[in-house]
Amino acid sequence: MKTKCAKLNQVGTFLIFAGPATLAFLSVVIIPFIYGVYLTFTSWDGLSKEKPFVGLANYRAMAADVPFWQSLGLTLLYVLFSVILVNLIGFLLALLVTGKLRGKSFFRAGFFTPNLIGGIILGYIWQFIFNRILVYIGSISGLPIFQKSWLSSFSGAFAALVIVTVWQLSGYMMLIYIAGLTGVPTDVREAAKIDGCTEGQMTRYIVLPLMRSSFTICLFLTITRCFMVYDVNLSLTEGGPYGSTILAAMYVFQKAFSAKQYGVGQTEAIVLFLFTAVIAVTQAVLGKRKEVAA
Repeated sequence: MKTKCAKLNQVGTFLIFAGPATLAFLSVVIIPFIYGVYLTFTSWDGLSKEKPFVGLANYRAMAADVPFWQSLGLTLLYVLFSVILVNLIGFLLALLVTGKLRGKSFFRAGFFTPNLIGGIILGYIWQFIFNRILVYIGSISGLPIFQKSWLSSFSGAFAALVIVTVWQLSGYMMLIYIAGLTGVPTDVREAAKIDGCTEGQMTRYIVLPLMRSSFTICLFLTITRCFMVYDVNLSLTEGGPYGSTILAAMYVFQKAFSAKQYGVGQTEAIVLFLFTAVIAVTQAVLGKRKEVAA
């Protein structure tokens, strides 16, 4: 009897404290995901009441959808450049603001501020910079690189996407790296200095191995955010010029809501999710194993 009462108390405690969050998670994430998987087997157009069952037809259509695979390949390239630069710059900024720099708090707030700006607004701000300000600078300075808008060519627009992403996310990753740097024991640093380690040697052989968890977290966050980017892509380039910078998330949205092929679009969204999950989880697992080894 006491055991049953104890279990009932545990269940009651769970429902009081974790119940609302669990219900919200099921309602917002799990149930819509399962329903989305069901829609991949229908030819629903997103508007009508009927959802005709078509089996694996959407998966065959997705396999033959060359533009989707092109957008996914472009997304992989975008993720590669963005993840490397965001984490490199974020780590360097963390080293800067944890050093002997004056006004550390001011610079920390300044570097983090871009992350507080919404992606749509951020894209329009940088669109104005690339289309107007940099072109004006090019006209008065004669610099060929700024004489025409970067957004008018594929290479320039792609570089602009990466630059804006790096500018937005580096400050956020900086905070995580700051936590990792401040978590390195001071006695270990002092012992390294006594043994004659330079700052470079200390960073390479002591600080970096002890910050593996920070690298794992930052890589996971940047990979998932970059794979699912839509707002900056929409407001900065709108997929242009001539559809050359349409990333996977934008392509899936257009397929589902603009082309009214919701079944195919949902199928491609599921595949994009699985693709992102496999890469992100693999990176996280490998990072955790290296943490244990360290």
